[in-house]
Amino acid sequence: MTKPASQRRPTAPGFHCTECGATSLRWLGRCGECQAWGTVIEVGASSKAPATQRSAVQRPAQPIGDLDPEQARARPTGVDELDRVLGGGLVPGSVVLLAGEPGVGKSTLLLEVAHQYAAAGGKPALIVTGEESPAQVRLRAERTGAVHPALFLAAENDLGALLTHVDQVDPGLLVVDSVQTISTDTVDSAAGGVPQIRAVTAGLIAVAKSRGIATIIVGHVTKDGSIAGPRVLEHLVDVVLHFEGDRHSALRLIRATKNRFGAADEVGCFEMQESGVVGLADPSGLFLSDRSHSVAGTCVTVSIEGRRPMVTEVQALVTRALQNPKRAVTNLDSSRVGMLVAVLGKHGNVPIHDHDVYASTVGGISATEPAADLAIAMAIASASRMLPLPATFCAMGEVSLSGDVRRVAGIEQRLSEASRLGFTTALVPLGHNSDVVAPSSVKGIRTLAVATIADALRALERHGGRQHTARTPVLRPIRGGA
Repeated sequence: MTKPASQRRPTAPGFHCTECGATSLRWLGRCGECQAWGTVIEVGASSKAPATQRSAVQRPAQPIGDLDPEQARARPTGVDELDRVLGGGLVPGSVVLLAGEPGVGKSTLLLEVAHQYAAAGGKPALIVTGEESPAQVRLRAERTGAVHPALFLAAENDLGALLTHVDQVDPGLLVVDSVQTISTDTVDSAAGGVPQIRAVTAGLIAVAKSRGIATIIVGHVTKDGSIAGPRVLEHLVDVVLHFEGDRHSALRLIRATKNRFGAADEVGCFEMQESGVVGLADPSGLFLSDRSHSVAGTCVTVSIEGRRPMVTEVQALVTRALQNPKRAVTNLDSSRVGMLVAVLGKHGNVPIHDHDVYASTVGGISATEPAADLAIAMAIASASRMLPLPATFCAMGEVSLSGDVRRVAGIEQRLSEASRLGFTTALVPLGHNSDVVAPSSVKGIRTLAVATIADALRALERHGGRQHTARTPVLRPIRGGA
């Protein structure tokens, strides 16, 4: 019950940043913490009580050995790639924050998760949307085949009404889309502001913990890709997931940046289709070109996303510059590509400093780890000489400024993945294997160990021709000069 104005405690004016949640005593045009402009707004700050009053506890403290661990066992969602990232599934009473760019497919994915949960039996699933009408969600569910009698839907923007729906439906899974659109009248602030997001999230967490409801909260992101709202939001929830993907590509990735119930370095792969978001247990095929013969300027590497290896194809194009040389990079580290161009010219006798260099990956995946350096360098060298690499050839290793090829982590795992997909020859750093025979732990693939970038180019001269097949043109020697 709201107290009359005469009984309310006096409030002092305060100012909060809507981006990072920082507070200040006076208005600032630019936040002193996150350096964002025009994000500081005035809100009322209630004074603290002089002392904390004791209150009754809901349940007494128990010895840790008397607690039932089965209540915290993860339950599969029915979406295998999401279960991989979550650590086995959703834990009853857990709160998961899913953030991503607009249009990446967050609502579509969670609709499928709610449908799988409802179809598994037990308690129903409830979706509360504050951005769309029920009819819009119903049309999407009909298109993706997610209509089920145990899947309930409500459109609300008030926290009190949302909690009433929870009391009436008694769900086992609650999806809130999104937290920025829900508000409560207990906080004097606009919906989506820092005080509102903090209060709404705290209310949802309290209900989830007390009633054992697995809750998934959708969060918006700012223009720099971080989660909108106060930073404390990520500390309150149990799991923080980022749903990534380019709207021009079908590939979608879920990364866990925080997980209290499993590993925080797992990655789930999905593909956006007309029927919805589909999990990809073996996504490596998306990152390879489908062609009948080898072409110059391509090289395959094996990158590691989270804990899973992914075979990735790197493409390069080298042309003579008309005026100032350009360096255009897509899904690669532009600074490392520029460094590799300089290393190739200095230590590999591939002078392309006066050429335009374009480099990219296939399928929309990013290959920014140093292990992709050797493949990028080989693709650029292949493009500058117009010499196709063998179709069953891959490279992995870090290239230093001195032209040395350094060892990278997970080399055995990378080689196993390459061998599984039919690659027969791998260029690896010296020290992993000093012989050209594959290690006993990796069958079906031959390794060419190199110590420098010059050794890598010479290894191609010696062994490239031996990889000739009906689909693979013979690799001609690489010589110095323009």
